[in-house]
Amino acid sequence: MQISINGETKAFEVPLTVEQMLSAIGLDARKVAVERNREIVPRSAYGETPIADGDSFEVVHFIGGGSPEYDDDLVVAGNRYRSRLLVGTGKYKDFEETAKAIQASGAEIVTVAVRRVNITDPNQPMLVDYVDPKTYTYLPNTAGCYTADDAVRTLRLAREAGGWDLVKLEVLGDQKTLYPHMTETLAAAEQLVGEGFKVMVYCTDDPIFAKRLEDIGCVAIMPLAAPIGSGLGIQNPVNIRLIVEQATVPVLVDAGVGTASDAAVAMELGCDGVLMNTAIAEAGDPILMARAMKLAVESGRLAYRAGRMAKKRYADPSSPLAGLI
Repeated sequence: MQISINGETKAFEVPLTVEQMLSAIGLDARKVAVERNREIVPRSAYGETPIADGDSFEVVHFIGGGSPEYDDDLVVAGNRYRSRLLVGTGKYKDFEETAKAIQASGAEIVTVAVRRVNITDPNQPMLVDYVDPKTYTYLPNTAGCYTADDAVRTLRLAREAGGWDLVKLEVLGDQKTLYPHMTETLAAAEQLVGEGFKVMVYCTDDPIFAKRLEDIGCVAIMPLAAPIGSGLGIQNPVNIRLIVEQATVPVLVDAGVGTASDAAVAMELGCDGVLMNTAIAEAGDPILMARAMKLAVESGRLAYRAGRMAKKRYADPSSPLAGLI
């Protein structure tokens, strides 16, 4: 059975009541109001009101103050995020610095690698002790995988460990460039989507491959700006823009960002977000750089929404010439 909730299509098993629907999407029935097919459903009737295929719901609640400045959330696989900056959790000196940098960045999604537990010393601190998966969305990735089989196996383990189905797929071609191996990436993406994973996929900046991954069913396309960890910034803005223009799912620049201006450029090109790790973790002051990246992503997004002035060949005075002394 498929229904619409606040404009998004959701699938549920039947039979289902309004109360069960709210519980399934994680809402407290005491804190919301529900409209079903343009008719208010009394709160007292939530447990007795059945849902039919094709029903349309509006679910609302109270927020502080008046309307927000603008509604510009990042939506990935039906989930909404205020921050358009995603950050990795590697390369920091310790987990405490990792946690502080993530907090300064304002990120809500953090990528995590899947590695073997240290069975020799199982009491060693773990990332979850510092970065709460109830506060942040963990995005398991396949860093270090060079074949589709290894990537699929890794993400199956990740789903078993934490129940995550939103994942980041990357299949690398070689150790020197860490460039995406697109043949293996396509094969892994097809298999993972078929198994119910919501795949955010690291890929080359080739618009043809990007479109193919979207057609397979990936929920976000993540072309590299430059090789992983290089800090070179966006090397091919033309292709990034082409990918953005053709996509119907979020496009996030992934890999190669070095400083705040790189992040701003990515957002000004129309990207929906930026994912980075090394640019923050290897900065002289990771906490300060995390804050800079937060502001860069926000300002780049605002500039894109505002629409930049046209470039001109000659000067155009901003002060009027009429009445000149």
